[in-house]
Amino acid sequence: MTQGERIKEIRKSLGMTMEKFGEKIGVGKTAISKLENNERNLTDQMAISICREFSVNESWLRTGEGDTFIKKTRNQEITDFLGELIIEEGSFKKRLIQAMAKLDERDWEDIERLVIKLTKKD
Repeated sequence: MTQGERIKEIRKSLGMTMEKFGEKIGVGKTAISKLENNERNLTDQMAISICREFSVNESWLRTGEGDTFIKKTRNQEITDFLGELIIEEGSFKKRLIQAMAKLDERDWEDIERLVIKLTKKD
């Protein structure tokens, strides 16, 4: 598998268009298309950006060896999610987290009881 094919595999596994994938790493869809079709070589900077933005194993991206993605801890996933919320404007996710941040301890206990009730198996 070529580097271009690996980039395409990453993008497809993330369910992203070339345009959205490119936006995340600061290039246009034409650049992504050229990479995927092996018409352009992967630069070090672009490899670093892909690995950073999508938690890709750099060794796999460059050589095909190892796992495709780096496994994140739950805390890393939460940190990444909250980081993305900070830059979003007006999304439902951001409004929900803002509302939840105003809850007091009793509210959280009520929510916990509700979640336990909803997920309890009969």
